[in-house]
Amino acid sequence: MQLFVKDLTVIDFSYLCPFRGMVGESWIVDVLLDGGLDEQNMVLDFAKVKRTIKSTIDAVCDHRLLVPVKHQACHIKQQAERTWVDFESQRGAIHLACPDQAFALIETDVIDFDSVNQYLQVALKQALPDNVASISLTLRTEVLEGAFYHYSHGLKKHDGNCQRIAHGHRSPITIFEQGIAAPQLDSYWANRWQDIYLAAIEDCVPVSSLVLSGQQADIEATHFGFHYQAPQGDFQLAMPKQCCDIIPHDTTVELLADFIAKELVKQNPTKQYKVIAFEGVGKGAIAVH
Repeated sequence: MQLFVKDLTVIDFSYLCPFRGMVGESWIVDVLLDGGLDEQNMVLDFAKVKRTIKSTIDAVCDHRLLVPVKHQACHIKQQAERTWVDFESQRGAIHLACPDQAFALIETDVIDFDSVNQYLQVALKQALPDNVASISLTLRTEVLEGAFYHYSHGLKKHDGNCQRIAHGHRSPITIFEQGIAAPQLDSYWANRWQDIYLAAIEDCVPVSSLVLSGQQADIEATHFGFHYQAPQGDFQLAMPKQCCDIIPHDTTVELLADFIAKELVKQNPTKQYKVIAFEGVGKGAIAVH
């Protein structure tokens, strides 16, 4: 007997890519269970499907930075519940020093649907009851007709996992100018924030002040440094300057939508703009100026 759940959850995360650097993503998860019936004549109660499988996926993957530890560009150091990651990409080197829970270290040389699926399978097999013989996952992106961007960020004031300094989203955007859809503006922002790290100016620090692994050379001229303390611990990151957009405030989706709208008004003060900015799949914020 098989049991399925479409759109069980969305994984919002970032990953390291040798070509694109740090990439924010949002993947939808579909689940197919195969097994015998239990004493309730069910493979698994839908409430337990959602609770057990979703919570397991969230715990090991969601709001983390996925790291392909077998890639030759990747160097990992771990000590006392802290992890240092150094990663070379075509867009520049990325360096992090964070609590262990900021990362998902995956035994692969590339982060893709297959490698993440295998990683999740291991965790899920330990969480499911004996009558469930197998579980299949389908990981997919939302089908989008309009413009979208991939961004990574961290929210130090958040009391949940958003505080992790390198997690992200794949997010559509829709902008209206004087009440009329403006796809050229959608495209501008999608291009500006493609594979971008969005940071609050108050989190910027000199790269030389960061306590990194020592793998990096002198990168003060080529990188921005970011550092903050949050409930989960001390987070440090050095990113290539070309991969960053530093804004005057936190990077919540509410403030990102407001930032875009205000930037547009600066360019055209006589016009009104409505910005619908998403944070991943099916959620976001609206700002009007």
